[in-house]
Amino acid sequence: MRFIHCSDVHITDDYFALPLRRLGWRRWVALVELTVGGRAKRYARARHALSSIARDVERHAADHFILSGDLTAYALDSEFRGAREALGSLAEDPRRCTIIPGNHDVFTPGSHQKGRFASHFGHLLHSDLPEYRGEGAFPFVRLLGAEAAVVGLLSARVPFTPGLSYGVIGDAQLGALSALLKDPRLEGRAVLVVVHHAPLTRQGHADHWHHGLRDAQALLRLLPGPRHAVLHGHIHQRYHHPATADRPHIFGAGSSTEEGREGYWLIEVSQGRVIGGEMQTPRG
Repeated sequence: MRFIHCSDVHITDDYFALPLRRLGWRRWVALVELTVGGRAKRYARARHALSSIARDVERHAADHFILSGDLTAYALDSEFRGAREALGSLAEDPRRCTIIPGNHDVFTPGSHQKGRFASHFGHLLHSDLPEYRGEGAFPFVRLLGAEAAVVGLLSARVPFTPGLSYGVIGDAQLGALSALLKDPRLEGRAVLVVVHHAPLTRQGHADHWHHGLRDAQALLRLLPGPRHAVLHGHIHQRYHHPATADRPHIFGAGSSTEEGREGYWLIEVSQGRVIGGEMQTPRG
């Protein structure tokens, strides 16, 4: 089986065409990042790049598409609509597509309270084993063929203030995941766990306290060996830590639509194990 894994596509709107009152103070701060920081320029063609990646699902004959969060720049409805349109029919079918929210998709309390992510992508939170949900829809499980299972976790939380973007999975989800992994219906399957925040940096260390996954080690302890993989985003670098006897494969998809750094992972599963992955660049 083949899986395409991308992340942090950051579909961006024209914020200067919107009323400042509607944006709110958190997005006012973000305007500095968009202009002085250059984010608006780097993601000007994000929709086009995401559409190209979606088309590559057919080109690679991939069985499933995975996007590990940060569909949007700042959680506006227009950004979510742009992501949905870029993905086309791929985003309609949970058998073909798994998407979880990232911290940018819950950028403001209002976007979280209104369930903005769920209003556009909630149909993809369906679980084949709903009895293992620990927090809302998470973890959800997708059983794919006879060889693989994809598990979606929620680590993205509304930040207290811009600049704090750490993630927490929490005891409820981790407990549910622990029980799920013992279910006989997962026996013989490779398990691909999708979470937004990175368990390890490219250098193999824990990320900074204000940016990292607070319960990363608790997650990794549940997933030993090459049967398991953690697929994440958040860090805008693309890297792979191969599995060891005590740790799963870790695939960081980077920012898949950032100008000059476009790309994603093509991950292969065979005989109930994650074999490895190849970095790919979208065509078109």
